[in-house]
Amino acid sequence: MGFELDAVVSKLQNLATSDHSSVVSMNIFVALLCACIVIGHLLEENRWMNESITALLIGVCTGVFILLVSGGTHSHILVFSEDLFFIYLLPPIIFNAGFQVKKKQFFVNFITIMMFGAVGTLISCTIITFGVTQIFKRMDIGPMEIGDYLAIGAIFAATDSVCTLQVLNQDETPLLYSLVFGEGVVNDATSVVLFNAIQSFDLEQIDPSIALQFIGNFLYLFLTSTLLGVGAGLLSAYVIKKLYIGRHSTDREVALMMLMAYLSYMLAELCYLSGILTVFFCGIVMSHYTWHNVTESSRVTTKHAFATISFVAEIFLFLYVGMDALDIEKWSFVSDRPGTSVAVSAVLMGLVLVGRAAFVFPLSFLSNLAKKSSSEKITFRQQVIIWWAGLMRGAVSMALAYNQVGATLQTISRGCFTMSGHTQQQSNAIMITSTITVVLFSTVVFGLMTKPLIMLLLPPNPHKGTSSTNSILSPKSVTVPLLAQESEADLEGHEVSRPSSIRNLLTRPTHTVHRLWRKFDDSFMRPVFGGRGFVPVEPGSPTERNGHGWH
Repeated sequence: MGFELDAVVSKLQNLATSDHSSVVSMNIFVALLCACIVIGHLLEENRWMNESITALLIGVCTGVFILLVSGGTHSHILVFSEDLFFIYLLPPIIFNAGFQVKKKQFFVNFITIMMFGAVGTLISCTIITFGVTQIFKRMDIGPMEIGDYLAIGAIFAATDSVCTLQVLNQDETPLLYSLVFGEGVVNDATSVVLFNAIQSFDLEQIDPSIALQFIGNFLYLFLTSTLLGVGAGLLSAYVIKKLYIGRHSTDREVALMMLMAYLSYMLAELCYLSGILTVFFCGIVMSHYTWHNVTESSRVTTKHAFATISFVAEIFLFLYVGMDALDIEKWSFVSDRPGTSVAVSAVLMGLVLVGRAAFVFPLSFLSNLAKKSSSEKITFRQQVIIWWAGLMRGAVSMALAYNQVGATLQTISRGCFTMSGHTQQQSNAIMITSTITVVLFSTVVFGLMTKPLIMLLLPPNPHKGTSSTNSILSPKSVTVPLLAQESEADLEGHEVSRPSSIRNLLTRPTHTVHRLWRKFDDSFMRPVFGGRGFVPVEPGSPTERNGHGWH
């Protein structure tokens, strides 16, 4: 009896120690987040630094400090988990991106964005896969199968949409921002879908039927994920418009917007769809309909809430990636072969450069052929910036490198390089450390040089006023709602006359589709789902007393 009591007391003491360690770790991490925000503010005007690089470097410095204090046993205070990334951190970042995107600019360039994000990612994945297949066999890094090579292609084809969002300003360079931003979101979704598809197919027996099935599954995931996001956004708009939730509590309508956005992401993951695409298009639809259906105070609240959550999640990601880069366990496996790890990283970085150039310039040429106006064409300098901005790799690549799907939990060589978060063999350790090296090098080096490169290739015009065309205000704006829609004057100023022939329809398809969509939206969608023109009920207002919501 006494022995059992001592065992219980010992367990309680261990639990208390574990809880205390967790509290200490969280205190340190939150303090580091605060430091990242303060230092990022002080470096706001710096032409080289941005908040992502600041958080990454602070994470690396913290990792070095912890490594020294712990006597070289560990370098981080939290354990990396792909679930933490995909379930908690990525959704608010992607949703906020869709929530504040310039919708007209995005959809005018939708075909080009899909070419870069989907077709370009497949081209990049193919080139990287082919390159590592030919080179790694000569480097003797350990046993690897076709699934491993394809997984490497999918992992390093994933650009960092979190980092590219900070490269350009959508008010100063709307075309470049929409292309880089849109490609980043579609690229992330494509890479994740591609990686999961690689895990689910038997790659030892590849034949034409398997290839067609793969393509069909790929298109199915894209379409259904997009429709689910649109459906969730429309449902939130209809519910909030119909129930007048803000009449009694603005907190409820804000909470409902947040929860339905997150629910759309989790439903997509539950159905094995692309949560990234789902929550992105949910954000677009919510900004077009739902946001206009809530009260004025709720608009201000959602603006700041979504932007703040996204901002903290971004800083959290880069801070942790910096700390995890010095994980002693990973590097100990390659300590006897440091040259091999460096060589693998260099090969991967070179293939990333080549793979991106292989689709950015050819696809830009094809895109320009379909555009009649010179102002809509992508210049060579802009193509260089697009190529450069997409060279950065980040948390998506790291999460995919750690990720294990389905049957791969018990089979190391099937497209993953870790088991239960721990490196199991040298070849896997080399791939993990090489992924970390590529992420750090690309984010810091390319990130530092991006701003000067943009200023060199596209010097700012001091005489050019701020464009009001399809303006969605910056997230830093405080006095005006974030998602103020394009003014009717702007829209009318860009109105395209009704095509008099099939030829006109074919020569300006995006403008014609935009005009037809506006007509359909005004006639059918807004009367049902609200949107611009719908005046929500304010508590105690004459609108509420009269029982009307439309003016």
